[in-house]
Amino acid sequence: MESRDFALLTDLYELTMMQGYYETGSYKREVVFDLFYRKNPSGNGYAIAAGLQQAMDYIRNLRFTDEDISYLESLKLFCADFIDYLRDFRFTGEIYAIPEGTIVFPHEPLMRVKAPIVEAQLVETALLNIINHQSLIATKAARVVWAAQGDPVMEFGLRRAQGPDAGTWGARAAVIGGCCGTSNVLTGKLFDVPVKGTHAHSWVMSFPDELTAFREYARLFPDACLLLVDTYNTLESGVPNAIQVFREMQAKGIPLKNYGIRLDSGDLAYLSKKAKAMLEEAGFGDAVISASSDLDENLIASLKLQGAKISLWGVGTKLITSDDCPAFGGVYKLAAEEDENGNFLPKIKLSNNPEKVTNPGIKKIFRIYEKATGKIKADLIGLADETIDETQPLHIFDSNAKWKHMNLAGGSYTVRELLVPVFIDGKQVYESPSVMEIQAYCDREKASLWDEHMRLNNPHIVPVDLTDKLMDLKTKLIDEMSFAKK
Repeated sequence: MESRDFALLTDLYELTMMQGYYETGSYKREVVFDLFYRKNPSGNGYAIAAGLQQAMDYIRNLRFTDEDISYLESLKLFCADFIDYLRDFRFTGEIYAIPEGTIVFPHEPLMRVKAPIVEAQLVETALLNIINHQSLIATKAARVVWAAQGDPVMEFGLRRAQGPDAGTWGARAAVIGGCCGTSNVLTGKLFDVPVKGTHAHSWVMSFPDELTAFREYARLFPDACLLLVDTYNTLESGVPNAIQVFREMQAKGIPLKNYGIRLDSGDLAYLSKKAKAMLEEAGFGDAVISASSDLDENLIASLKLQGAKISLWGVGTKLITSDDCPAFGGVYKLAAEEDENGNFLPKIKLSNNPEKVTNPGIKKIFRIYEKATGKIKADLIGLADETIDETQPLHIFDSNAKWKHMNLAGGSYTVRELLVPVFIDGKQVYESPSVMEIQAYCDREKASLWDEHMRLNNPHIVPVDLTDKLMDLKTKLIDEMSFAKK
């Protein structure tokens, strides 16, 4: 994609704070921020990290244009020295991130930003905007795909998305989450993902009759002949006319591949069963039966339980908008800052809400797998200088429920660190895989979860613990701040 001017894609207070740091002479002091979220969307047992490619594009191209500078000057809020500083602004720091398509859990840093405070402050809003949205849609797509139980799921929510960017990058995220393709042609072009679609009711209505409309569509697209059968009467007109066209194609020697019908209204369970019986009786039992009509994971799961004969699902509005959970809730919090001697001091935010108390210091994430199955046992958040010896026993607590714990014998588990370097000294050092490669990786990630973690309602929760060293640091800072209040 062509680079875009996103320097002003920020909240005003980021810029006013930046000027404050600049005016007080502290703007070069290095800090560490963590980008994380507190609660899985849609009551899910996990989330899927997404948005890193666009985040990298943003950081790599971050600079203030002459037009940006003129606009900021017009606000009459910023001093001339600070404005001059912005003219040559570039990101010079370090970013570690979890790769796209990775299974993630609450409170784990999806991104760790280490940079001069003036730089780290500016990027907060845009990074949250990008990561929050795309992680939300990737997670929603994974839920929908899980409900379909192996049937392909097509994303086609562009017309209902909250704007072109949400529709385009959201479709990319949906493919990462497991969708087999998208109706969004721009997404297909930009990210080399499959584009799929059929035709609208208006196609049928624009011809003298339904049969003529189907014949013309089959003539034009014999290798992708999926006919929308509910414009007038699904079972008495649409399906019989589709069968007639399939017979005519067969008689002409046209190979029947990627062919079938689409249902877009009515009782999808009942209609699909009746349509399947009619197609089988006519000798077209292998025809695809596609369904749309305001589907989401819960309706798909219900239709599967009802024995619906649907083999391809088209999901639009409720996927691209994450209808039941419209926001991911990621936050960006200060975790450490440099002192006058160049040492990094851990920082903590306290709150009356326990889930809002942050984890201090420069951190990493350890993922613990059961060696025998390759399944995730737990995640550990630790400090950046920590390591885990896989040959030694490991005792893991659930930080939110200390009475829940597990003992892993040495040699029975493997460890993987999740954060990888993305920018070092302002230079990009990570290249994003293709979207389809990320999807394949995400499929492997989902396979590392137990079935109990994947269910739509009341999933089993993977424990996320703090290492003893990080827990001791957190407790120490809480005690110090509590004592200081007295």
